[in-house]
Amino acid sequence: MCFKRCLFFLLPVFFLSFLCDGSTMAAASGKSTTSIGVVIDEDSRVGKEQKIAMKIAVQKLHYSTNHKLTIQFRNISSGNPLQAATAADELIKVEKVQVLVGSPAWQEAAIVADVGNRAQVAVISLAASSVSPKLAHVRWPFLVQMAGNSLKEMESVAAIVHSYSWRKVIVIYEDDAYGDPGALALLSKALVDKGSDIEYRLVLPSYTSLSDPQGFIGDQVAKLSSRKSRVFIILQSSLIIAKHLLTEARKIGLMGMDSVWIVTDSITSVMDYNDYSFVASMEGAIGTKSYYSEETSIFMELKAQFHEFIKSDYPEEDNLVPGVHALRAYDSIMAIYHAVTKLASDESTTKETLLEGILSSNFLGLSGKISFHDGSLLDSSNVRIINVVEQSYKDLGFWSSKGFLKNVNQVKGGGHSMKTLGTVVSWPGNLTRDPKGWAMPSDVKKMKIGVPGRTVYPNFVEAVLADNNSDSVYNFSGFCIDVFAEVVNILKDNYSLPYEFFPFDGTYDDLVFSVSNETYDAVVGDVTILEHRAKFVEFTQPFVESGLSMMVQYKPEPTRAWLFLKPFSRSMWLATLGILFYTMFIVWFFERKSNPDFKGAFRDQLGTTMWFTFSTLFFAQKEKVYSNFTKMVVVVWLFVVLVLTSSYTASLSSMLTVERLRPKIEDIDWLRKTNATVGCDRGSFVKGYLTNVLKLENIEYIGSQDEYSSKFDKGNIAASFIELPYQKFFLKDKCNHYTTVGPTYRFGGFGFAFQKGSPIARDVSEAILTITENGILKGLEEKWFILTTNCSASRNTGSLTIESFWGIYLLSGATSTLCFLIFIAKLLVLRRIKNQNQRNQVTRDIPSEEGNLRKSIAIVSYIHKTSDRISPVRATSFYQREDMDSSKWKVMSPSQALEHGIQLPETKH
Repeated sequence: MCFKRCLFFLLPVFFLSFLCDGSTMAAASGKSTTSIGVVIDEDSRVGKEQKIAMKIAVQKLHYSTNHKLTIQFRNISSGNPLQAATAADELIKVEKVQVLVGSPAWQEAAIVADVGNRAQVAVISLAASSVSPKLAHVRWPFLVQMAGNSLKEMESVAAIVHSYSWRKVIVIYEDDAYGDPGALALLSKALVDKGSDIEYRLVLPSYTSLSDPQGFIGDQVAKLSSRKSRVFIILQSSLIIAKHLLTEARKIGLMGMDSVWIVTDSITSVMDYNDYSFVASMEGAIGTKSYYSEETSIFMELKAQFHEFIKSDYPEEDNLVPGVHALRAYDSIMAIYHAVTKLASDESTTKETLLEGILSSNFLGLSGKISFHDGSLLDSSNVRIINVVEQSYKDLGFWSSKGFLKNVNQVKGGGHSMKTLGTVVSWPGNLTRDPKGWAMPSDVKKMKIGVPGRTVYPNFVEAVLADNNSDSVYNFSGFCIDVFAEVVNILKDNYSLPYEFFPFDGTYDDLVFSVSNETYDAVVGDVTILEHRAKFVEFTQPFVESGLSMMVQYKPEPTRAWLFLKPFSRSMWLATLGILFYTMFIVWFFERKSNPDFKGAFRDQLGTTMWFTFSTLFFAQKEKVYSNFTKMVVVVWLFVVLVLTSSYTASLSSMLTVERLRPKIEDIDWLRKTNATVGCDRGSFVKGYLTNVLKLENIEYIGSQDEYSSKFDKGNIAASFIELPYQKFFLKDKCNHYTTVGPTYRFGGFGFAFQKGSPIARDVSEAILTITENGILKGLEEKWFILTTNCSASRNTGSLTIESFWGIYLLSGATSTLCFLIFIAKLLVLRRIKNQNQRNQVTRDIPSEEGNLRKSIAIVSYIHKTSDRISPVRATSFYQREDMDSSKWKVMSPSQALEHGIQLPETKH
């Protein structure tokens, strides 16, 4: 009875084993066998490809090797992870498989990996995952990922977006409870690294969970039309969801001009064997696709066998070419075979050693290089960039770690932009230029532009009702309006920009934020570019510089008796006197001995020297100078005098001939100390800046430019803080009454504001540069701001300081000092030479009587020759003994004789 029950139970099992395709791979006698369990969706095209590819691989190995592989297939419904777990558990426990191969859907592969972990059976996943390899290896140590990580693909998508300067994108993906969120995180990071971000995420549930798929997807796609971005990225999606999505998008015009669609490998991998209508619905889209070579002999062999198998097993399929999913399935069988072949001689083969053998694989497969690290495939292949054209697609290039490549064999020269590939992209709507990727305005839906409604300075921008009986029709004028009109005139060469102005009565900050919340598409007016505003909107290139400074009234400068001292500062006067007296000392020192004009008593010498030096200030000196050193010093000093007198005369003349006006307030510290009232424009950012940065408390709003004069005259405000462009306009005819003091606090200038990510802002910036360079902007400034030149008041610039003249002072002082040092050195040298000559001229001692006799005769002879001119008494005075006991004589010069009181003889003529 027991035998019958066992036989009844085993017969269906053996029957199913022989019915399955793996039954033909049963182990032959004397050959080792490895049993493989496969969990796939055989009803899908991908599952059919995988099954046929694995059957071909096993059949090839059956006839060429001694090791046998058997395969047990289990069919599951797509998107049913629980069914996949049950099938995997049955294959391990009932069929005793040694290796599991998972389906290409990650939600199923993940739960199969959990089953494999518990049973310690290697699981080869054919699904592409975005989970970090290290994290996956820790969580599922028995998992082997045959598909590469999607990081490179996400980087390629971000590089495509960056190539065309698209700042905002919309991501669409299908999700469920078992979905892989890693792809979205990888894409988001890659976009941020390239300067773009995700504006909106459209998350769609699995198709099987929708009761009305077409209606639900249609409602969700309709929400996208309210978004400004027109760059749509289908991150991951099933084929049926993608068909509904693209159909609904085309209905509402989201696949028209200036729209961009980027599809990833989840869609492009099944394009080759899909119907033409589906491919045609994506016309103009850019896709990323896994690359594999179709020119190898192994691929050609597989292709021929694949054609026969699919034609026999699935005659309803039209396309008979294997895709990347088939190649990965084929490579997974080859990886298992390489592992068991290495372990064939080892009798202690276990599940762990089999896993290690698979992970140590290193061969070139049909899908690329097969090598693993931390359980994940080391993906060294490139990403293929395609463009859907009509009912097919064409290659645009490749993406690798080096950038964009024109061909897969290119080694160097990868470009950072897809435009470097030089290929022509077919865009949606047959657009001949690069799409903006933005909801561009049209005649039906014009761009809404906010304009400041209440302004202090109408020359910049003004909104006036066209008809007093109407509250909706306004006339807009001003410098900013004309600038924008010129910009639009330049942009029309590329595209039209229909727009409509709307007045806004709130503050400038509120007006800017109304662009951020999409009330308006842009702001045109005298809006200052500030840091806190730039966080919410996209500003253009500034067309007017801006800054903030304090404006105050003038007060007349009273007449002063000591005005003649004003041209020079105190330090300047002290330096001038110092160099004057120093020059006077040098002149006296050089001329006191040789110049008779400088002789006499010390008091007379000092007076003469002072008179000479001071008279040089007026070039009225009459005394002659004898020393060359003095001449050199005086020449330099006269040059200094020329510079000083010219500067003094010019400064004093200005003070005497021009009305001098002084500001009532010199600096901002006085305002803080006295808590004086200051004025600023109503509705501007200035009040916040005065309070938070300049620490002023008593602030009053001013509603018009005429009100400023009234407030100043009445003393209601002590100063006002007005932006630089307004100041120039205000002071053009009031510069005799008001002036600016203190530092100027610079800001970003006046610019137009657009929504974040708007490509129009970039185009407008380029147009502003154009009208700046060709002189149009200058002409508009002259039209609206005619500057007058009737300002007689000049700003009090203060006295001349030593900083402007220290160079010439240094030149004069250095020249005098150098001459003085040279003169002293010369005196010392001459004195030394003189002393040496005196020692040489002294008569040497003569010890013999003959020497004394000769000397006496020589003296007598000399006295005799000069007896007709001098007396003997006087003559002997020229030759004196050094002392009475010495025989040495000393010769004296006439000057020395005079010093010793000897009277010189009168010379006969």
